Amino acid sequence: MAKCRGKQSNGHLVNEKDLQTENPRTDPTRWRLLDERGRQTWHYLQSDEKLKQWPQSIADRYFLNLPTGLPSLPKPCTPLDSAQNAISYFSQLQLPPGNWGCEYGGPLFLLPGLVIAWYVTKTPVPEHISIEIRRYLFARQNPVDGGWGLHIEGESSVFGTAMNYVILRLLGASEEDGRIVKARGKLHQLGGAVNGPHWAKFWLSVLGCMEPEAVNPVPPDLWLLPDWVPIAPWRWWIHIRQVYLPMSYIVSRGFRFPLTPLTRQLREELYTQPYSSINFASHRNSISPADNYHPKSMFLNVVNRLLVDVWQPYLRPNYIRRRAEEWTWDLIRHENENTDFSSLAPVNGPMNFLASYIHDGPDSYSVERHRQRMHDFLWVKDEGMLMNGTNGVQTWDTALLVQAVVAAGLAEAPQWRPMLTKALEFLDDQQIRENCREQEVCYRQRRKGAWAFSTREQGYTVSDCTSEALKSVLLLQRLPGFPKLVSDERIKDAIDTLLTMQNASGGFASYEPIRGSQYLEYLNAAEVFGRIMIEYDYPECTTAVVTALSLFSRHHDPSYRKAEIEKTISRAVAWIMKDQRKDGSWYGSWGICFTYAGMFALESLASVGRNYSNDPRVALACQFFLDRQMADGGWGESYKSCTDGVYTPHEKSQVVQTCWIIIALLEAGYPDREPIEKAVRMVMGRQMEDGSWKQEAIEGVFNKSCMISYPNYKFIFPIKALGMFAKRFGDLKIQ
Repeated sequence: MAKCRGKQSNGHLVNEKDLQTENPRTDPTRWRLLDERGRQTWHYLQSDEKLKQWPQSIADRYFLNLPTGLPSLPKPCTPLDSAQNAISYFSQLQLPPGNWGCEYGGPLFLLPGLVIAWYVTKTPVPEHISIEIRRYLFARQNPVDGGWGLHIEGESSVFGTAMNYVILRLLGASEEDGRIVKARGKLHQLGGAVNGPHWAKFWLSVLGCMEPEAVNPVPPDLWLLPDWVPIAPWRWWIHIRQVYLPMSYIVSRGFRFPLTPLTRQLREELYTQPYSSINFASHRNSISPADNYHPKSMFLNVVNRLLVDVWQPYLRPNYIRRRAEEWTWDLIRHENENTDFSSLAPVNGPMNFLASYIHDGPDSYSVERHRQRMHDFLWVKDEGMLMNGTNGVQTWDTALLVQAVVAAGLAEAPQWRPMLTKALEFLDDQQIRENCREQEVCYRQRRKGAWAFSTREQGYTVSDCTSEALKSVLLLQRLPGFPKLVSDERIKDAIDTLLTMQNASGGFASYEPIRGSQYLEYLNAAEVFGRIMIEYDYPECTTAVVTALSLFSRHHDPSYRKAEIEKTISRAVAWIMKDQRKDGSWYGSWGICFTYAGMFALESLASVGRNYSNDPRVALACQFFLDRQMADGGWGESYKSCTDGVYTPHEKSQVVQTCWIIIALLEAGYPDREPIEKAVRMVMGRQMEDGSWKQEAIEGVFNKSCMISYPNYKFIFPIKALGMFAKRFGDLKIQ
């Protein structure tokens, strides 16, 4: 592994003072983002000649928090002035293929899997990457206790602290560095690494810093179960099954990296007693309260005990083990091929990388391709280098921006047509044109006609991403002056895919229809996440599908699969109404939280004619928001709403969340202008002279407990909210 101490041979350290404080950094003016049809990778230019050949773009400088050179704009007096200023700024960040990029950070458990995978596969880590990962982790270290949490706004935990401590040491941080000493103290206060959750123990075992007896079993034998069995893995949520698939293969193969002087030393640093004295088997179920968001069920503990004490030592024949390993490897191979090694996400990506290393060998094509693809997840910002929650949010953010400009009534303005045309070209390019090879064999959902969250190469159908991209295409291709790039046949392909995704309840999940019972949560071994074992109905996804189908039927082809679409919409709306709580709210699963879900729910109800004046349930939802408006006119909701399931106000109003509620009230047809205008005034008041807004609190969430960033939301939703207000009440002067 590359070390981070001392001066690099190629220079580019900012100053000697950083070296003296063990906090070196690279030269930010040498970083460039390359976007190849949505594939985003950061590159550090070592030579001055390359710097001349590849100038730093405005977007590069923005992401790195360097001066962009963009001018101050006239002070906006009206909502449309403000929206136009925001578009003026945001349009400068559009990347050459037509999409927008951003960090998709927040989780602090992603980098450890990657760095450990690099280490055990003997992958060289360039010095500039090592330096910037260290910078980011130290920047996000809890300044009070020295630890790290599950995410950047979370409280310190064993998962965050142990794993980030380990990779800082692997990347060259000294055990005597004061920040490392402080982190070690916090880890010991939490009971040491034996109190980590399952995923932490897995990676520490792979590294050789924990005995495998401490890791609860993940038998690949489960993948041999017949499909009709209620706990068969094909019924699990796609993310959890794609994590446990390579994990089970790696564990079954017994891979452990040989000890090195560094990992031998880590064995003594991670625990509160000498490594040789620890009874690791007794710690399979040990976990810190800070990590134990979803405690293991008694049923799972019994199953684990039977697997460890009976099945594996006495009953499991070798031919079952071999067959299970062969089948799980075949499924991993399908994942590699169907995503061109980009993988579903950055948790299973490094695991698939390691599985390929074990099966195919260190010099194989699969290993080299995984090494290349790992860079798709990395992102550079002013704090350093982080790991995104996927390989980006390219399709999602691009689709939402298009809709925001259309909703604001600005799509036909000639100055924005080139920007929107490029966005349409990107969405055209990113639609998935074919199903997976051997789709049924690898249990994949139909994807022909769909859009993924990030890129076509990643290739996973997502119900709301498909819906939002489809709406954007339909909206633009209806307007004069825009090319018709996506054919009617391809639009119908998208509709056909959406119609395969409705659940028996009437709602829609994310990647696939629900395949298993909620009782599968009794097998949730992750401990740090909730609602992770199966798909669930989500108001956000259900709304997206309802609005897409409604738009298609009203304005594109009213006759195509008319009866099926009407029935699908009717059942989906009924589910949305059923999911509403007694206080008028909806719980959100992908954004924070009741605010986010309420915006989507009211949008879907508006699309079928339900509004404040004719539906008391819509009026109740509006009142839920109005009762929580803050003194400055804005709204702010804490991420604690997601973890606790109860609306929890943020200490300060938030621009993005305020815009979500402005949109919700406008979609609902709320008649009183005064509270909405007050909110608009707050949003406009926080806009900066160049048309942008400062980054505020984190915006997104997954699996109830982990928060994730959507920094482009601070452009997208103000544009939409301000424009919608102007369309509804007139482009008033806001004092």
